[in-house]
Amino acid sequence: MDYLASLLTYKGLIVLAALLLLLALERMFPVARAIGGLKRVAKNLSLAGLNAVLSWAVVVPVSALAASYALGWRPAWWSGWLGLGLDLLLLDCWIYWWHRANHRWPLLWRFHEVHHLDQFLDASSALRFHFGEVLLSSLVRAGVILLLGVPLLNVVVFETLLALSAMFHHSNVRLPPRVEKALSLVIVTPSIHWVHHHAIRRDTDSNYSSLLSVWDRLFGSRSSTRRSPDMPIGTEGLSDRALSGLIARPFEHR
Repeated sequence: MDYLASLLTYKGLIVLAALLLLLALERMFPVARAIGGLKRVAKNLSLAGLNAVLSWAVVVPVSALAASYALGWRPAWWSGWLGLGLDLLLLDCWIYWWHRANHRWPLLWRFHEVHHLDQFLDASSALRFHFGEVLLSSLVRAGVILLLGVPLLNVVVFETLLALSAMFHHSNVRLPPRVEKALSLVIVTPSIHWVHHHAIRRDTDSNYSSLLSVWDRLFGSRSSTRRSPDMPIGTEGLSDRALSGLIARPFEHR
């Protein structure tokens, strides 16, 4: 438990430092004019706080249990730095398909829609998820960890990189065009992911990659739409809600 607590403490400190840095940078070097102000950010961070408690109570124990009972079929060479690299690649591919499923399957979309109802993007948007989606994702991820035999350390490294990537590609930080273009060949950048949050359904159902940008090109889900500072963000035909409305949204009759 001390080992796990240390890993999660380091992860938390890294994520918090990155969040504060990005929130500052996007106010100094914004791409688009922010809407919603501190009230919107506070709502996003409130959802993040609920999920942080849930992570300690459920998500982390489930992942640790899956890692401890993982199937022992992995060959000896699948360890160390090579093993970490392969695990990161496989987990990133899995999160691509899981994200895509959240847009395709109505039950999953009920929960994931809460993330997309945000009508502006900044680093806090990366932490805005319904607790139901977090629970479902943790259960499916536990199955992946169990089947692939992923060590807990590799899981935590991936989750840390995923959180950093998500905060970066949701952010409103203005990057030099050449830098962003070069980065987008390898990783997901704001210019890619903002299109995923475009309030036009055909764009919402595209650009599913989370860490590496290759998956959308490989599986034919890359949108040709280019980001513009004034593009409408959110869910087509719907508006954002108060915190209580977001929590209740997946359970409403439709």
